[in-house]
Amino acid sequence: MTGVLPSQAIETMIKRGEINGSPSVEAAQIQPASLDLRLGTMAYRVRASFLAGHGQSVADRLNEFEMHRIDLRDGAVLEKGCVYVVPLMEQLDLPDDVSAVANAKSSTGRLDLLTRTITDGGVEFDRIKPGYTGPLYAEICPRSFSVLVRPGMRLNQIRFRTGQAVLSDDELNLLHAQSPLVDGPAVIQDGLGFSVDLQLPGSDLVGYRAKPHTGVIDLERIGEYDAHDYWEEVRTTQGRIILDPGAFYILVSREAVHIPPEYAAEMAPYLAMVGEFRVHYAGFFDPGFGHDAAGGAGSRGVLEVRCHEAPFVLEHGQVVGRLVYERMAQVPEQLYGSGIASNYQGQGLKLSKHFKTKA
Repeated sequence: MTGVLPSQAIETMIKRGEINGSPSVEAAQIQPASLDLRLGTMAYRVRASFLAGHGQSVADRLNEFEMHRIDLRDGAVLEKGCVYVVPLMEQLDLPDDVSAVANAKSSTGRLDLLTRTITDGGVEFDRIKPGYTGPLYAEICPRSFSVLVRPGMRLNQIRFRTGQAVLSDDELNLLHAQSPLVDGPAVIQDGLGFSVDLQLPGSDLVGYRAKPHTGVIDLERIGEYDAHDYWEEVRTTQGRIILDPGAFYILVSREAVHIPPEYAAEMAPYLAMVGEFRVHYAGFFDPGFGHDAAGGAGSRGVLEVRCHEAPFVLEHGQVVGRLVYERMAQVPEQLYGSGIASNYQGQGLKLSKHFKTKA
């Protein structure tokens, strides 16, 4: 099989011992085209973010950079602005032809909770070479909110693939002609471009900006927090906003995105030249996202935006990112949103699942 491995292939990898966990991997961790990863029982506060590097283990590098250890078993707060490394409950013993890529889960990204996966011998974040055997670690840096975490929480996810599965622009154009990938003209250049919506119908509310001084968010508490305690509303009637350096925003794409069941997608930066901001933290789009048969009817992409060095004017319709589409090795037995309690199917502008939805 060539392509992104579906849920049924992940189940087979677990049975073969190519993916294993302590405790054992649970069925609820398996998504249509990825596997959720669980936090272990210990967090290491470190002086700085790091990669293990060739021939070195993460454990060895922790000996260099560790400041103190935090037992997570009774719950512990990871402080805003600090960097932590948490051993994960999962380990890998990948075949030589299987590689992997990890990313933050959607709810993690929407809290500005920078979460990346590191491995022994790793020279890149979130990229795991074919045939890797060894442990997995999550590097966690809360950027806007301090968070309460416990063992077993799932902040990031991993996707497995064999061979080269990325669609070329010609293949994307053909696919869009057969099954529209967005609800308007498709901007296809090194992937499918998407733009920001700053003229939402019937409202001048176009996004949210994280407040700088807030309380702790317990990641187990779903739908319990008042958004006004943590977010400022961003409103405009002019179709533009000014991003402040260092601020974190939740915005939404103008396009309603469609991921056919035979494909998966990953959000990638557009071009550094278009502005001093980053537009993604949680970048996996599962097969069935926005798909009519899975209850999507097109779903907007939520944009997690952080401005960097200088204030920047963001205009309605400005292209800010791209989706890279990949073939699935097989169609997943379960699609996103279809009977698996997906939180963001059919979404528009939406905060993470921890916040109350308005009646």
